[in-house]
Amino acid sequence: MRQTKAVEIGVGLFVAAGLIALFVMAIKMSNFSSFDNGAGYDVTARFDNIGGLKERSPVSMAGVKVGQVSSIALDSQTYEAVVTLTINSQYAALPLDTSASIFTAGLLGEQYIALEPGGEETYLANGSELQLTQSALVLEQLIGQFLFNAGGDDE
Repeated sequence: MRQTKAVEIGVGLFVAAGLIALFVMAIKMSNFSSFDNGAGYDVTARFDNIGGLKERSPVSMAGVKVGQVSSIALDSQTYEAVVTLTINSQYAALPLDTSASIFTAGLLGEQYIALEPGGEETYLANGSELQLTQSALVLEQLIGQFLFNAGGDDE
C-alpha cells in the first residue's frame, strides 16, 4: 500500500513537471517573455506589405535581438503599413540611414524585422523614421509570378 502511494505521488509530480514545461514553452513561443520595462526609443518604418508581421515580433541586427515591434497601423493617405519599432536604449548608436527588412525565420517561422546599419554619422532618435525599407516576400505572389512567367514561355 505504501509503495502504491509513492508511485502515485511520483506520477503526480511527473505530470505537474510536464504541465509546467508546456506552460514555459507556450510562453516562449508566444513571445510574451519579451516584455521589458519599456526602456528604449521608438522609430517608425513604412512598408508596402508586412505579410504576417505582428506586434511583439522581434527586431534584430546581425542576428541579435535589439528590440520589438510595438504597433502596426495603416496610413489612410498612402495605404502603407506604418510599423513602430521599440529599440532597446543600449543600442542608441544606430546610424540615421539604417535600413529595415522583413524576413521569415525558417520556412514557416515567424516574421521579424532585420536592421542593417548605414554609414551616417548622426544617429536615430526617438520619433525617427527609417527611410530604407524592404517589404515582406509573400510566397503566394512569388508562385503567381513564376506561373505567369512560365506560362508566357510557350508562346
